[in-house]
Amino acid sequence: MNPQGRIAVDIGGTFTDIIFCPDGKPPIARKVLSTPDNYARSVIEALSLLLAEFGLDPAAVRTFVHATTVATNAVLERKGARAGLVTTAGFRDVFEIGRLRLPVLYDLTWQKPAALVTRHHCVEVAERVDHEGRVLTQLDTDQVHAQLRALVADGVESVAVAFLHSYVNPDHEEQVGRIIEAEFPGLHYSLSARLVREMREFERTSTTVVDAYVKPVVHGYLSSLQQGIARMGLSAPIFLMQSSGGLMDVQAAKKAPVHILESGPAAGVVGVNHAARKASIPNVLSFDMGGTTAKAALIEHGEFHRSAEFEVGGAISATSRILRGGGYLIRLPVIDVAEVGAGGGSIAWLDQGGALHIGPQSAGAVPGPVCYGLGGEEPTVTDANVVLGYLDAEAIGRGILLPDSDGAARAIERRIARPTGMSVLRAAHAIHTVANATMMRALRAVSTERGRDLRDFTLFGFGGSGPVHAANLAAALQMSSVVIPRFPGLFSAFGLLCSQVEQRRVQTYLRRLSELEPADLSLQFQRLAADAVSALVQQGYAAARIRVVTSADLKYTGQQYELEVGVQEAAADAAMTRPDPQRLATLFHAEHQRTYGYTSKQPIQIVNLRVATVVDEAFTPPAGQSQGDYRRRHDRRPVYFAEEDCSSAVPVVSRGDLAMARPGPLLVEEYDTTTVIPKGTHAHLDSEGQICIAFETGRQGALKAGRL
Repeated sequence: MNPQGRIAVDIGGTFTDIIFCPDGKPPIARKVLSTPDNYARSVIEALSLLLAEFGLDPAAVRTFVHATTVATNAVLERKGARAGLVTTAGFRDVFEIGRLRLPVLYDLTWQKPAALVTRHHCVEVAERVDHEGRVLTQLDTDQVHAQLRALVADGVESVAVAFLHSYVNPDHEEQVGRIIEAEFPGLHYSLSARLVREMREFERTSTTVVDAYVKPVVHGYLSSLQQGIARMGLSAPIFLMQSSGGLMDVQAAKKAPVHILESGPAAGVVGVNHAARKASIPNVLSFDMGGTTAKAALIEHGEFHRSAEFEVGGAISATSRILRGGGYLIRLPVIDVAEVGAGGGSIAWLDQGGALHIGPQSAGAVPGPVCYGLGGEEPTVTDANVVLGYLDAEAIGRGILLPDSDGAARAIERRIARPTGMSVLRAAHAIHTVANATMMRALRAVSTERGRDLRDFTLFGFGGSGPVHAANLAAALQMSSVVIPRFPGLFSAFGLLCSQVEQRRVQTYLRRLSELEPADLSLQFQRLAADAVSALVQQGYAAARIRVVTSADLKYTGQQYELEVGVQEAAADAAMTRPDPQRLATLFHAEHQRTYGYTSKQPIQIVNLRVATVVDEAFTPPAGQSQGDYRRRHDRRPVYFAEEDCSSAVPVVSRGDLAMARPGPLLVEEYDTTTVIPKGTHAHLDSEGQICIAFETGRQGALKAGRL
């Protein structure tokens, strides 16, 4: 009988990664180049390659789990749908005005990102509901018909509907939805009340507009993917990773694609949390360096952080409470990830003053870095790492590229070394060092800038390029240890395997904590939980397998932003206890002290109630290394050392060679990436097969200076 198991596929900017876990056997991993013109094609190619190579029966696969950049790229590249916005009369400009926040203070050339919906396609209709949900003005359905006809006639493919106070009373938005379904069946639409049941008009409107903007693109992609895998005979249910770290089924993703904008980064953090828990490491700084971006997230006491909102499309994508206005705002739960445009494919360039910069422009999958041999001409971080000897161009190729290490050296010489008067090796090392400095922005954004002492944390490095840079970055942050998990180059796909299906609900509930009625608060939580549990039960999950987690957003009166604190966690079929206001106050004071460094005697106010329902369906990928087919070509390789300004031969080993601790410098080559173990460190495998790198006393300073 053919093995059954899970298949996970993660689409990155350069490679599409796939891991198949047959029951009771080591995972099988493969990488193929992403296909930006049609991402579904690379997924089908990867699946076909895997199934054919190992003679697997596609009908025997139980689950297909997926993370994709399709929605994100539609926003970043402005390739979404021609969208429109229908809003309450008098509120047409809420979306364009936004928060009036700028991400930069002194750059007079900075321009706000262009609106995803032009003002011409922002239309008003007569209707009005007050903040308590009472109807002041009935919806003018004749006006709705007229405005929709005008939008469709002008080529609008998708419509966002965001009415004032619909988070309290969604009836008018639902009426518009029924009109669209009855009279404009080909028109995609998004209702703010189905996405964000919170106050704040701009945030709800922006989230709904982004959902409408990406919906036709994501709907088409997922439909194409479903058809493609069905033709292969694979009938397993498809799940998508949400930005919040949980899975949703493919139909839910089609209805609300805004939830999968950060699916790839979220999957990596989920994987790190799973691996850290198994290794009993409570505090972790997650570092994911792929082909296009580098991403960082913090895990404390076995839990990753979530934020209630984030922005996409800025120079740095982050959930910072300070950095605002650089992208398009999404008011939905997201794993707290900071992201910068510095990946292996990021292009190195000189400005007019001769200063070296890395990214955010990327060579991507096509043409890719010069060393890929696919026509790239601009030097990238990966090209620099090849020239320095950290990477072997043949290893990167893995049989799907045309490796060209000489071309990488020529590109660096032409674009960087010659204009600056440096040698090629020094120029390559400068690219590597500046890339590290750029990535430090993301690492600090989620850690030291939020009051965390990173000497208490372990750096988990992964992604195709992460293990190359991880040790130097940890040294610069004065961290004492680094872990490179199993399958590091495909780790976001690994994280998908560890994820669980979930539903989330939120509802604004403005009350002072001192005036709170615990019975009413408990009733509101029960209503939210019942709705979320019902959605999972309808998908076929038993209530006994569903776990309910409740939390609340609190703030001191007068504050603009709130902090989330946990309330309760219990089984869905268990009775929910009444929340204790005093306990909530204590938890909030502690979180405020940790985040901002002080507490206040101001009254505390509840703003939102939150419920997460999670299906307890634990899946642990089997032990053992991937059945990749890579074999290292060399036992030693010349590697450039900055402190000697020359190259020296460094041992090249396999992961299994670290069963006994070995001192650096070493290079650990695998199918999916290479790990650089610098001088002044020791490396060994832990009980989970992870590479653990420990610094000798005082060595962080030397590494911080940019030496290997």
